Amino acid sequence: METIQYYIEKDGIKYFHFHRTLVHLKMIGKKKFGEAFKFYKEDEEILEKLFLYAIHDPESCSQKGIDLKKGILLIGPVGCGKTTLMKLFSELTHEIFQYSVKATREISTEFIEDGFQVLQKYGKTYKNYCFDDLGVEQSIKHFGNECNVIGEILLSRYEYMKINKGKTHATTNLNANDLEKIYGNRVRSRLREMFNVITFPSTTPDKRK
Repeated sequence: METIQYYIEKDGIKYFHFHRTLVHLKMIGKKKFGEAFKFYKEDEEILEKLFLYAIHDPESCSQKGIDLKKGILLIGPVGCGKTTLMKLFSELTHEIFQYSVKATREISTEFIEDGFQVLQKYGKTYKNYCFDDLGVEQSIKHFGNECNVIGEILLSRYEYMKINKGKTHATTNLNANDLEKIYGNRVRSRLREMFNVITFPSTTPDKRK
C-alpha cells in the first residue's frame, strides 16, 4: 500500500494529491468493507471537502467555507455512505486529529448499563469522536431517571470545543428541525457553532442495494 505515491513530502510537510489519495483510500476501503467498495463520481464534491478537512489545508478549506476549528456533521439519506466515509477519512488525518466512530445507539445502551458515568466518558473528554446516526437513539432511563444522553454529551463537548479540546463529528439522516425536536433548541443552536455541515442530496440512492 505504501508504494502508492499519493502524496509528496517536502521539508517534512506532506502535500496530498486528491485523486491519488482517493485511490489509496479505496484500497483501504476494500480491505475494511469488502471488494465491492468504491467511490462514486457524483459524490466527488463531498469527498473533496472531507479530503481538505482531513489534511487540514487552511487556505483551501477557507475557500470552501470550512472552519477547521469545527467538526464535521455529515447529513444524508439512509445508505448514502456517511458512516463509511467518516471511518475512512479518519485514516487520512494527522494522528492528533484521528477520531473514533461511535454509534449513538451503542452509547445509549452503555448508559442503561453504566449510568451517568457515560456522560463523563464521551462528553467531558479531550478524545475525538464521531457520533454516528444522531437521532436514532431514544431518551433513556437509568434507575428511573430519564436522560437525553446524546443531547447532554453534545452540550458538554460544545464547552470543550470552545477551549479547542477534543474534536466532535457526527452523521445523521435527519434535518435541523428533526434534530431540534429530539435534542431541543439549546442543542440545535450549539450544533451550528460546533459543525461544518456537509450534505448529500436528498436524491442520493441507497448504495447498499
